[in-house]
Amino acid sequence: MGFRIRQFRKDDFEQLWGIDQECFPPGISYTRIELAFYMRRPRAFTLVAEGENQPSEPAAPGKDILGFIVGEASTRGAGHIITIDVRADARRHRLGSALLQAAEERLSGGGSRHVFLETAVDNAPAIAFYKRHGYELIKTIPRYYKNNLDALLLGKRLKEVAG
Repeated sequence: MGFRIRQFRKDDFEQLWGIDQECFPPGISYTRIELAFYMRRPRAFTLVAEGENQPSEPAAPGKDILGFIVGEASTRGAGHIITIDVRADARRHRLGSALLQAAEERLSGGGSRHVFLETAVDNAPAIAFYKRHGYELIKTIPRYYKNNLDALLLGKRLKEVAG
């Protein structure tokens, strides 16, 4: 599956929100207002994985975005992954890994030395994914999500970008 990573465009929003609704259950998925809030924060960025159609394939309406990641840099040398979402039919093609790597590179290039994220304690696939990418458990956050589910706070030290 071919894809490229690009910057978010305003007209992507509804499709991103729809993907978030597919990826996470109520209580963990974001409302439109919440997702827009996180994406618009002053030091936030959104990267999109977009499918690359073969010349013989027509573009599929509404199917060009395969996943996305929202990250945020802080002024204290740390980054935060707010959400990473990959459509179910696009998983197992390294899109999540590519999005995570692109976000980590952006954070590191902007001066972040560490990155943190939260994931639901019962999301075994996400926990395994993050551990494969070098994230370590920092602590459990009780009742983090709207549905009172606990979250795991995970983090890792970022590689420095050569300047």
